[in-house]
Amino acid sequence: MRHIKLLLIMITVATSLSAQEKLFIHTEGRTNGAYIAQVDSIYFSPDRTTTYFKISDTVAAYTTAYIDSLTFGDNSSDIYIIYKNDKVEVINPLAFEGVDVYADGCHVTIRSVIDLQDINYHLSGSSPDGFFKIYSEKRYNLLLEGVSLHNPAGPAINIQSSKKSTVTLQDGSDNEISDGEQYADAPVGSNGKKEDQKATFFSEAKLVFTGNGNLAVTSLGNDQHAIAGDDEIEISSGNITIARSVKDGIHAKDGLTINGGVIRITSGGDGIDGDEAYVNINGGSIDISVGSADVKGIAADSIINVAGGDITLSVTGDQSKGFSCDRSVNLSGGSVSITNSGNAVLEASGSGFDPSYCTAIKADQAVNISGTTLIITTTGKGGKSISSDGDIVLTAGAVTITNSGSGEKYTNEDGVADAYVATCLSADGNILITGGTLITASNGAGGKAIKADGAVTIGDGLGSPVLNLSTSGSKILVSGSGNNAEYAEAKAVSVDGEIVIKSGTIQISSADDGIKSDSRITIDGGSVHITKSVEGIEAPFITINGGEIIVNASDDALNATHGNEGEGDDGSILRINDGTVVLSASGGDGLDSNGSLEINGGTTIVHGPPSSPEVGIDVNGSITVNGGILIASGTNSNMTEGPGNASAQYSFLARNNSGIAANTLFHVADAGGNGVVTFQPERKYYSIIFSSSALVAGGSYSIYTGGTSTGTNYHGLYTGGTYSGGTLKKTFTINGKLTNVSF
Repeated sequence: MRHIKLLLIMITVATSLSAQEKLFIHTEGRTNGAYIAQVDSIYFSPDRTTTYFKISDTVAAYTTAYIDSLTFGDNSSDIYIIYKNDKVEVINPLAFEGVDVYADGCHVTIRSVIDLQDINYHLSGSSPDGFFKIYSEKRYNLLLEGVSLHNPAGPAINIQSSKKSTVTLQDGSDNEISDGEQYADAPVGSNGKKEDQKATFFSEAKLVFTGNGNLAVTSLGNDQHAIAGDDEIEISSGNITIARSVKDGIHAKDGLTINGGVIRITSGGDGIDGDEAYVNINGGSIDISVGSADVKGIAADSIINVAGGDITLSVTGDQSKGFSCDRSVNLSGGSVSITNSGNAVLEASGSGFDPSYCTAIKADQAVNISGTTLIITTTGKGGKSISSDGDIVLTAGAVTITNSGSGEKYTNEDGVADAYVATCLSADGNILITGGTLITASNGAGGKAIKADGAVTIGDGLGSPVLNLSTSGSKILVSGSGNNAEYAEAKAVSVDGEIVIKSGTIQISSADDGIKSDSRITIDGGSVHITKSVEGIEAPFITINGGEIIVNASDDALNATHGNEGEGDDGSILRINDGTVVLSASGGDGLDSNGSLEINGGTTIVHGPPSSPEVGIDVNGSITVNGGILIASGTNSNMTEGPGNASAQYSFLARNNSGIAANTLFHVADAGGNGVVTFQPERKYYSIIFSSSALVAGGSYSIYTGGTSTGTNYHGLYTGGTYSGGTLKKTFTINGKLTNVSF
């Protein structure tokens, strides 16, 4: 009884002197706390080897020899687990209130049924064979304070709680967890099913990471992720490094939100996967490298939103993706840099194959860019930079794409020879660019800057997007030979639907076509400057209502055609209603319509080819000029023709059989000596077509060549100033809607 009396005296004295709330029982590696007021009695077994503590309705037995001491202290909801190689020390002030900490070596399992939220579990120390598992009926906090755990047979941290867990990486702490290649069978839960153990760090409930410490995860499990949750995962801060993961780096079944922190991931599966839900990135620094085939840097079945942060993705596996989601990728802020070097893969389909591409950004519904700084470098065969099964929309931000991937010939699913090619922007739906900056360089064979099955709209009449598009790759022979050859060509803009340009600044350098639509091209405003092309602008129907359009082409500069060969009228229409159009065709026609040409206003300047059979203006149907200014230089052949009699405005076609040297001025003055037009063709010319409201029926006009002008030269057309020093070649009178003159 002496021992009992002594313990009771200690309790009484401690309670009266310090008014402490709890009695702490210290044993070897374990400290358990109990409310003093609930300690009914303390007594020994008859042989004194066991000490019993009757606490409320619970009787706890301790081996007397293992009791180090009894102390008194304040109430606390902080539980400490300190790993010490092959054993663990536990401090549990809630031991008699519903929190049980079970330790088998360094295998720690917590079961908490206490009606108390936000208990703090502190983990520290290290073990080469340890883990932490918790079952909790209330939300709680997990504080990593310099813990190093390796579990060779399962998760290092396994959260089986259905309530939110907040994981704090304590400032300045270094924490490491890892697993083994093969997991032991999971225990069976109360529902009769095996518990999930899907990752090195796994949680059944919502998982939130905070703090400014470090967490390093090495995931070796053959079928496990590095960090995974069957609920949401949120990362607010902290430095998380996943050096290796056989499967996904971070996998969140119900979605992932990243607001801050530094995240580095190298994985064999997806880098980040929002699984059935979303990925929201609002801040932080994220660096992901994925190297396996057919994986994703950041993926979600729902939506991917990037509103802030700095993201770097490296994608090297064939047919892999940087961003990939079943709905929309929305980029509204932050900066994103993606390098994808994987190749397209031909998958057997039908009578041939279907290409599956390595793509920097892939969405099934839409890609929306409204403020992000986006840099993409694509190098693999047939690589796609931005691809959407729906639409691509750019309203703000800066997008820079360098795509050097080459295309290749293959046999498609219908058994027909085809080619897959690399593209910078590719949409099965529409592409809408109303703001921001888009810079693309496509250098591979057959590569394209913009490709859409639907329509492309640039500008909205209010915003002023800036586009700089270039292609420099060679063409790919798909089938045939000679005049019957079919090629996949490197076009800057190639669209099945309509192209509408309302505003903005567009600069294009193309190895083949500059802007091509299989349907219609309408230009209402903005600036379009095609510095290099084969065909400059081509579509069955081309309408220019305004803007400045400057085209340099080795073949036709403006070409309205349905794609049919021959000299018959195919019904296509090239119409200029207003704006300024400057065309330079070195080896083709300046203005070419396989149907009709109609000019109703604006200023149209054409520098035609130097030799036949190509001409400055080539039209299979009718040429009608009802207003505006038209000046065109070209050759003198049976293909050379001027506006027709149905025109409302007068014109002349002046021909010279010997030709006049390039850059030699062509000047026309009226009977009073007033200049009507001064033009400087950039190539040798044999003919000039001119139409203007300055020409009147019965008026007398004189043609001069050579000389100089003090006026302002705009792409060869002078305005203002004084003309002098030229040689008079011919004086003529306007005698019809079209007057033919030889000079």
